[in-house]
Amino acid sequence: MPKHTTWLTYLIAQIEGFGKSPHPSPDSMPLKPETLGDGIISTYLFGKPEHPTWHSFEPILTSFFYIAIFLVLALMARAKLKDVKAAVVPGDRFTLTTVFEVFFGYFYTLAKDVMGPERAKQHFPIIGASAAFIIFSNLVGLIPGFGSPTSNLNITLGCAIVVFVVFNYHGFRVNGMAYLAHMAGPKWYLAPLIFVIEIISTFMRVLTLSVRLMVNIAVDHLLATTFIGLIAVLVPVPVTFLGILVCLVQGLVFALLTAVYIALATEDLHADHH
Repeated sequence: MPKHTTWLTYLIAQIEGFGKSPHPSPDSMPLKPETLGDGIISTYLFGKPEHPTWHSFEPILTSFFYIAIFLVLALMARAKLKDVKAAVVPGDRFTLTTVFEVFFGYFYTLAKDVMGPERAKQHFPIIGASAAFIIFSNLVGLIPGFGSPTSNLNITLGCAIVVFVVFNYHGFRVNGMAYLAHMAGPKWYLAPLIFVIEIISTFMRVLTLSVRLMVNIAVDHLLATTFIGLIAVLVPVPVTFLGILVCLVQGLVFALLTAVYIALATEDLHADHH
């Protein structure tokens, strides 16, 4: 494979019309990457504008690909739960269904501890989906030849924006304009200063969620790839275990912060005044 190319990019390069080079010019592509919103963040905010290539929007394709794989696995696990009576009894083997039960059970307990059982049940879809996508993408990226979309700022920023929109939406839904007024603090003479600080800190959550995840996963996978490339026997094993730990921890941190942000936004502020 060409340098810095995953299996997905390599296969695309072999398609008729792309096989001449793994970096075809944008004008020669029947589907131009810029139509997919490629490179807006990394190219136009952090660097000199350049013509996008298939490499630059590969994280979007791998994201959809990993989501499809995860959904297939989830449907396979769900099929074994149709018989409710049989599903209640734990199996004597470690199966795919067991993995899903342990995984989502852990994050549901986490959400319940943060916001209580009622709100945890209501908001668990976004928390569980975030944890599943991020951890699954992180772990698959450790496999040689596969890329991790969570090492790309476009993907992590997209995840963070979704969380930002969700917790603010539920904040206004539960508390109305009191959600916004709460950011001004209890003292009227400090309200202008506190309100500006709160607004800035709220928007900074998008940046901290996305950059923390992107940087940790990018560096983790870079180190793992470097060690595997230098010495392919035995030495990469502890580095791989460390990489797995980083993948799990970063998914846990993202899900935990998502739960905390939603819990803070959906606190009944009207009840505090009574």
